[in-house]
Amino acid sequence: MSRTLVTLGLILIVLGLLWPWLRRLRLFRLPGDIVIERDDFRFYFPITSMLLISLLLTLLLWLLR
Repeated sequence: MSRTLVTLGLILIVLGLLWPWLRRLRLFRLPGDIVIERDDFRFYFPITSMLLISLLLTLLLWLLR
């Protein structure tokens, strides 16, 4: 359990450090991502982006297994 938490923590740190470059990929602005903007409210639900990330992680884990 502790090894899993340390690994997840390291992954989050790496993603945080790489975030300026990851934003340029426009990953969370794909067609199919729901964005509702009002005067003082913004709701964002990245359906397409999450499906793509899930597919890539599934393929990666399947190949590593």
